[in-house]
Amino acid sequence: MSPVAAGQQPRVPSETPSRPALLLAWYDRHRRRLPWRPPAGQRAEAYRVWLSEIMLQQTTVRAVGPYFEKFVARWPDVAALGRASLDDVLRMWAGLGYYSRARNLHACAVAVLRDHGGAFPDTEAGLRALPGIGPYTAAAIAAIAFDRRTMPVDGNIERVVSRLFAVEEPLPQAKPQIQRLAATLLAPARSGEEESRAGDSAQALMDLGATICTPKKPACALCPLNQDCVARARGDQESFPRKAPKKTGTLRRGAAFVVTRGDELLVRSRPAKGLLGGMTEVPGSDWHAAQDDAAAKAQAPALKGVVRWHRKAGVVSHVFTHFPLELVVYTARVPARTRAPEGMRWVPVATLDGEALPNLMRKVIAHGFGSGSPAPDHAAGS
Repeated sequence: MSPVAAGQQPRVPSETPSRPALLLAWYDRHRRRLPWRPPAGQRAEAYRVWLSEIMLQQTTVRAVGPYFEKFVARWPDVAALGRASLDDVLRMWAGLGYYSRARNLHACAVAVLRDHGGAFPDTEAGLRALPGIGPYTAAAIAAIAFDRRTMPVDGNIERVVSRLFAVEEPLPQAKPQIQRLAATLLAPARSGEEESRAGDSAQALMDLGATICTPKKPACALCPLNQDCVARARGDQESFPRKAPKKTGTLRRGAAFVVTRGDELLVRSRPAKGLLGGMTEVPGSDWHAAQDDAAAKAQAPALKGVVRWHRKAGVVSHVFTHFPLELVVYTARVPARTRAPEGMRWVPVATLDGEALPNLMRKVIAHGFGSGSPAPDHAAGS
């Protein structure tokens, strides 16, 4: 079997039908136990598949597990989630990062409850019409929850397929090729059988990428497809998938203001749309690439009783998807009866765990308070 060169149509060898059987046999023995995955032989619930897939976008299984358990304990089905408030969903999501997912999650639950009677559509087309569900998530739900013959391709599957066929074209240009090749690994539909195990085929590839065909030091000797892997035969499997160089965003700078009134902290909610939309934050300046400290400090909240701002040593660094950020932190204490400026509010420090604070703000508060910060500790996220 020869590698797939950039721009060429992939050639699928005649022995392809044996691969799905090998994958399923391996999966039946080694499938991972995950909170959203039912026991072998049982069909997965669409709600749990959807919730887990949204949470797993750009987030590890390890980080997602506790959040998934909290969500299904609070909202056991999509109808319950659709009746919840967005504020409650954002509070529960706090710390998981990429908060547009939480807003889309809530919007989707509302749509399923309002337009579909609380039941997810069972086709890719119907699923893609819902808020926040793109091609991959629609395919994952359709395959895993409804056994539709479609192959969702996540990062794990991209890695497995690119190595198996030695796809030379770099990502993201290679995505259509990888999608076509991945579809050849679906279990064949057999007449007389109620299920094609399409969902198991997809999950087998996901598990293979997560546990065997890992980015570094893949355990090729344990792979059920090792005899048929072009990259393994060449010895360059760790170089796949090929990737175009990443573009690093320009560093932005700003200031954050940690203001206390006794045992209360001054906070506000970010605009509903945009970066960290709807989340809770301490007051701060705009974030600009060319912003100097004086310009940032000039955007401090107008508060009576602030004699001077105390600048904390160092900066808080954070990396978003498209740019890195550095914030200077200023602190101040104000008298007991100081009123919050318009659009801001005082919250007890003891109740911060109930606020929808993104990890950036948790770091800012921790920096502002120094050792013994009251900012609660949550899983990693952006």
